Amino acid sequence: MQQLLDDLIKVMTLERLESDLFRGESRDIGSPQVFGGQVLGQALMAATATVVDRRVHSLHAYFLRRGDFNSPIVYEVDRARDGNHFSTRRIVAIQHGAQIFNMSASFQTDEQGLDHQLAMPDVPPPDGLPELGSYYNDIMDRLPTSVRRILGQKRPFEFRPTETPGFLRAEKSAPSRHIWFRAVAALPDDETLHRCLLAYVSDFNLLDTALMPHGVSAMAKGLVMASIDHAMWFHRAARVDEWLLYSTDSPSASGARGFARGNIFARDGRLIASTSQEGLLRMVPS
Repeated sequence: MQQLLDDLIKVMTLERLESDLFRGESRDIGSPQVFGGQVLGQALMAATATVVDRRVHSLHAYFLRRGDFNSPIVYEVDRARDGNHFSTRRIVAIQHGAQIFNMSASFQTDEQGLDHQLAMPDVPPPDGLPELGSYYNDIMDRLPTSVRRILGQKRPFEFRPTETPGFLRAEKSAPSRHIWFRAVAALPDDETLHRCLLAYVSDFNLLDTALMPHGVSAMAKGLVMASIDHAMWFHRAARVDEWLLYSTDSPSASGARGFARGNIFARDGRLIASTSQEGLLRMVPS
């Protein structure tokens, strides 16, 4: 387990080529392309390396092309502005001479001010809940090879849903769900690393919430899913090696696109971060 996490930290550790130019490794997690959360986390690491004494509070990103996990990714950071309290960065990810991703991120000095938050949902605690993988282990041999390749990968995070997920026979339900997650081993006391890993893991279990009202499984034949964009707001500090609750919903799906939102809570009820994502949900006739 520690090796899985050490490998992820290595992926998040970028090589600095020049002052504002970085290179990161890619990893195969079983999907046909580079996992979007990896690019999010690496881009945020690159941007943070150009900022002094300020923490990221928001990011807005677009996925432009599929990334190739057999090749490194170059990140170019534009120091758009450094103000009295805020810094803004624009980041472009380049692979094989083409942009595959771009992102804007805003950083702020620590300040005190008004403070309120949405209440944490009342759901079962993670202790004793089955790990996500236990739900599909018994049906693994009935799944297509491409699906088995994704689900069979060991992850540096563990996930424990509070509701029973549907894999082969999804049923129509309200587009809302909750899942606990945490890193599989202890992490260093580095807030930048924790925020970048939170961006990484926020790309799991979000977009497929938009499938729930339609009774369509993420593994359905003819379904094409791909992230179009990803936005994230960091409200309060937290550790990703402690249990966090991801509460997601989907207000809308239309035009072959699905929209999903998420709130991430610490176990003590603090709202840590919020996310939103729109993605391609295209049904291709068989």
